[in-house]
Amino acid sequence: LRIRIFLSMIVLILIASILMASISVIQFKNEARRYHQERLERKEDAIKEHINYVLSTTTYPLNVKNLPYIFKDKIHELSDIHNLEINIYSLEGKLLKSSKASFSVDSISPPVPKYIVKLVQSSIEKRYVDIKSIDGVKNRSSFSQIKDDKFKPLGILNLPYVEDDSFYENEIQEFFIRLSQVYFFMLIIAFALAYFLASYITQSLKTISDKINETSLNQKNEKIVIEANSREINSLIKAYNAMVDKLEESATMLAQSEREQAWREMAKQVAHEIKNPLTPMRLTVQSFQRKFDSKDPNLKQKLDDYTKTIIQQIDTMSSVASAFSNFASMPAQQNETLNVVEVVEFSLDIFNEEYIHFKSDEEEIITIMDRTQLVRIITNLVKNAIQAIPNEQDDKLIIVAVNKYENEVKITVKDNGIGIEQENIERIFEPKFTTKNSGMGLGLGIIKNIIENYKGTITFETEYRKGTTFIVSLPIIEN
Repeated sequence: LRIRIFLSMIVLILIASILMASISVIQFKNEARRYHQERLERKEDAIKEHINYVLSTTTYPLNVKNLPYIFKDKIHELSDIHNLEINIYSLEGKLLKSSKASFSVDSISPPVPKYIVKLVQSSIEKRYVDIKSIDGVKNRSSFSQIKDDKFKPLGILNLPYVEDDSFYENEIQEFFIRLSQVYFFMLIIAFALAYFLASYITQSLKTISDKINETSLNQKNEKIVIEANSREINSLIKAYNAMVDKLEESATMLAQSEREQAWREMAKQVAHEIKNPLTPMRLTVQSFQRKFDSKDPNLKQKLDDYTKTIIQQIDTMSSVASAFSNFASMPAQQNETLNVVEVVEFSLDIFNEEYIHFKSDEEEIITIMDRTQLVRIITNLVKNAIQAIPNEQDDKLIIVAVNKYENEVKITVKDNGIGIEQENIERIFEPKFTTKNSGMGLGLGIIKNIIENYKGTITFETEYRKGTTFIVSLPIIEN
C-alpha cells in the first residue's frame, strides 16, 4: 500500500507535468497562429490603403485592362515597402501583375482556382484566406477584391505569406528548458513528500500488520491502543482487538479442553495398568481359597508362593501410582549451587555396566539447580540408552558427555543401540508413548517438563539400527 500511494503521487505529478507541457505547446501554437493571422491582416490592410492611394492618384482610367499599367512600377515599390509578395489578378482569376522579378506575364501563368474566385465574390468581406502546407511549412495566401473610388470591383489582390515560427520555436525550446529545471526540483520535493505521506498514511497499518504477525494462540496477545485519523483504520483496529479477545477466550477453552482430554486419557491408562495386576491377584486368591487345606503338609510353601504373588502385583500397582504421581506434579525445587560435571559423574555410579563412559572437557561447570532433578534427568536418559541396546549385541557403548558452550551446559547421552524408527520420532516425548514392553512411557515426558522448567531444551538425533544421541541444553545460572 505504501508503494502504491508513493507511485500514485509520482504518477500524478508526471501526468500534471505532461499536461502542463502539452497545454503550453498548444498555447504557443495558438499564439503563433493568431499572430500570423493578425499580421497578415495588418499587412493586407496597409497594402490595400497604399493601393487605394495609387488608384486615386493615377492618370489611367480605372478599369481591369489598365491595372497592369497602373502597377507596372508601383507593385515592386509596394512589395519592397511592405516586404511581401504581391500578385494582382483579374476578377476571373487571370494573373495581371506580380512583384516577382523573374515572373513574366504570359499564358503559362497559373490562374486563381475558380473555387477561390467564387469564395471571394460570395463572402461578405469579399475576402478569403487559403492555408496550405508545402514541405512542412505552413503558407497563408489571402485573396481580396480591389475596388475603385465608387467601390466597383477591379481585380483580386493576392498576398502570399509564409509563416515563420522560428521565434515561437525558440520560445518553446527555452520554455521546456526552464520547465525541465523546475520539474526536476519539483520531482525531488515530490519524492520526499510522497514518501513522507505514504509512510504517515500506512503507519497505522504497519502497526496492525506487526501485531497480526505476532499474534499466536499460544501466548498473551496485546491489543492495539493507537487512535488513527482514518475511520476505516479505526474500524480495522477495533476488529483486531475484538479478535484478540475472542482468540484469548478460544485459547482458554482449548487449553481447558486439552487438559481435560489429557487427564481422561491418563485416567484410562492408569486404570488399564492397575487392572493388569488385579486379574492375577484375583485368580491367585480364588485358587488359594479353592485349594486351601489346613492339613496339607505343603501349606506353608503354598502360603509363601501366594504371598509373593500378591506382593509382586502390589509392587506393580505401586510403581504405576508413583509414575502417575511424578508426572502429574513436579516436586518442589530445592535449588543449590552445584558442579554439573560432578553431579553427572556421580549419577553414573549407580550403573554397573562397564560400557558406560563419561567425558568432559571441563572439570567444573557451576550453576544453580535442583540436584535431585538433575540426577533424575541423567539416570532416566542412561536407563533408556541401556534398554535401547539389545542384550545379544557385543559392542555395547554408551557415552555421557558434559561440555560448556557460551552460557549453556550441554549434556549428551549417546548409545549405539537400535535407534528410533521414523514413524516414532514425532511421538517420542508424548506422555504414555513407549516402544518398550513394560512401563507407562512417562519418563521422557517427565524429564522434558523438568528441563523446560529450567528454560532448557532437550533434542535428539537418531539413525535406525545405529543409535541415538539425546542432547540436553541447560542455561548456566551463575550465582
